Amino acid sequence: MSVDVPRGKTSGRRRFVGGAASTLALCALVVACGRVQPTPPTAPLIPPTGGGGPPTYTLAWSDEFDGVAGTLPDPLKWGYDTGDGCPDICGWGNREKEYYTRAPENASLNGQGQLAIVARVAAPGLKCYYGACQYSSAKLTTRGKMSALPGRVEARIRIPAGQGLWPAFWMLGSNFPTTPWPACGEIDIMENHGSKPQSTSSAMHGPGYFGGTPFAHDNPIDDSYANDFHVFAVEWDGARATFFMDGKAHYSVLNTDVQRYGAWVFNQSFFVILNLAVGGNFDGDPQSNAILPATMLVDYVRVYTRS
Repeated sequence: MSVDVPRGKTSGRRRFVGGAASTLALCALVVACGRVQPTPPTAPLIPPTGGGGPPTYTLAWSDEFDGVAGTLPDPLKWGYDTGDGCPDICGWGNREKEYYTRAPENASLNGQGQLAIVARVAAPGLKCYYGACQYSSAKLTTRGKMSALPGRVEARIRIPAGQGLWPAFWMLGSNFPTTPWPACGEIDIMENHGSKPQSTSSAMHGPGYFGGTPFAHDNPIDDSYANDFHVFAVEWDGARATFFMDGKAHYSVLNTDVQRYGAWVFNQSFFVILNLAVGGNFDGDPQSNAILPATMLVDYVRVYTRS
């Protein structure tokens, strides 16, 4: 199912609430995440529709990353995972080499309506599980602040290129970490091997289908994803999850297919994660620091519920 997706930020500003339906959707999100959310933006925006017919979606939460250059992301919307994953899971389970920080040098608004997540050569003095940290970066999460109910989640992103980089836009079940991975469920809306900028991938992980999951799909294009922004999205419910790039569906996973491996754990809310990892199992360690600093630009993140 294709959808009509806003391709960027319009000069009239692009935020909206859809009256009572949107208010109800926002209330549903508040119940799901257990705390009051900030009032959503109110300027009009046309939500995506499912190929000219149902389902249609109502915007329930968004961050458009407007603000002065150097400003930190909105703390009412975003928190951080920091460090190298230790002591619980050093290297974040993938032998990654970055140390995640809260510093504006690694994650801040760029003054042009975008969030810049920047991987850099680490400053002296940072200690990682493998010795002196080689890289710093940032990992932002809405955990404890916003949980997206089954519906649609999208972001407009321009990724960096370079062997050893791992930009990602993904979600974990809101029951994490009480329910550990992979039983909590993971939806990878977009991730990229930095050595292959012409392709991104989408995947789903859960009990019985994780790690080298059978539910993964590459989405190559003729150009480099690093040359422009692209809209990455997922729509999911109890029956399926469908992944989109620039409004076109490129991969679907059915509940019935998943159940051949394990339980479908996606009838729940998820929190959103944005990060730029460096090194590790996914794309190897960088062969040169010439790729740094590397910047992942996020134009917006939008969460929709079915209306």
